[in-house]
Amino acid sequence: MSSNPLYFTPTQSKELADIANRMVAKGKGLLAADESTGTIGKRFSAINLENTEENRRQYRQLLFTTDNEISNYISGVILFEETLYQKADDGTPFVTLLKKKGIIPGIKVDKGTVNLAGTNKETTTQGLDGLAERCKKYKADGADFAKWRCTLKIGEHEPSNLSLIENANVLARYASICQQNGLVPIVEPEILPDGDHDLERCQSITEKVLAAVYKALSDHHVYLEGTLLKPNMVTAGQSCTKKYTHEQNALATVTALRRSVPSAVPGVVFLSGGQSEEDASLNLNAINQVKLQRPWALSFSYGRALQQSVIKAWQGKVENLKAAQNELLKRAKANGMATLGQYRGGEKGAAGSESLFVANHTY
Repeated sequence: MSSNPLYFTPTQSKELADIANRMVAKGKGLLAADESTGTIGKRFSAINLENTEENRRQYRQLLFTTDNEISNYISGVILFEETLYQKADDGTPFVTLLKKKGIIPGIKVDKGTVNLAGTNKETTTQGLDGLAERCKKYKADGADFAKWRCTLKIGEHEPSNLSLIENANVLARYASICQQNGLVPIVEPEILPDGDHDLERCQSITEKVLAAVYKALSDHHVYLEGTLLKPNMVTAGQSCTKKYTHEQNALATVTALRRSVPSAVPGVVFLSGGQSEEDASLNLNAINQVKLQRPWALSFSYGRALQQSVIKAWQGKVENLKAAQNELLKRAKANGMATLGQYRGGEKGAAGSESLFVANHTY
């Protein structure tokens, strides 16, 4: 595959493309375990567990020591920086633990969202300063991919043109820096589900956002074969009174992707966006059954939709370790089947079908 000779050798291009394709291998997706210290604290508070580094380590150890069967459904794990350098009880680095299972370690590299001046509470994402040095270090320390999240909102006059252009360029700059340091960038332009907009409005805005993102990626000479896209599924706003089927959501989602995402991109790994565990699986399954040409792998990169039942079953207690790991296996398998369009539903875990929506979600 050719790429811009100013940036990559054929060997570098091949490595990036190979990693990206392994991440969206048939029947597999990603576990997003990159919650910040503050966000994981909110999850722990629901089970009355203190937010300490040791408890965070114990919880991530629970995830990463789940039975080797997990590697049949999970190709990679997105880590928080703290987790990248933590070790299991026996002294094995988490990165080594994951690689022994055939799971690719990745790293969240953005520094969170900040308000974008001159807009109606729209945001951009910070963290570009020093990113090249950090990416070089993360690659040396075992990470093979990275993730950066920008958020946009739907309102009467949003997203604004300023928000569209700013966030697209930030994502492109991040992606370029990652690739120059050997990391596959996951590009995440998340359109938040807050609001009362209908499905058609979300589809229209999703197409507009993705078009801006891929224009910016092209302008920045990003090698698309060595990237993945992590978008929202096209769904109505949380406050919309009209209800849509999984099939309607799926058709709108695939249509938006077909109009906006180049076929050179190896895969699309959807975020769950506050959907219940079961809805996230059923919508993904329906997406992979849409009777339209789909040139990319359509998979998942779920955080809450893979972990809510895990945390509920665990409760911070050693005696619940196996039960919690079984919940992770159950949900991972359900989503692995959904990437093949073969999930039949009904695998409701400890969290049932409860909504995981958080207004103006940050992490």
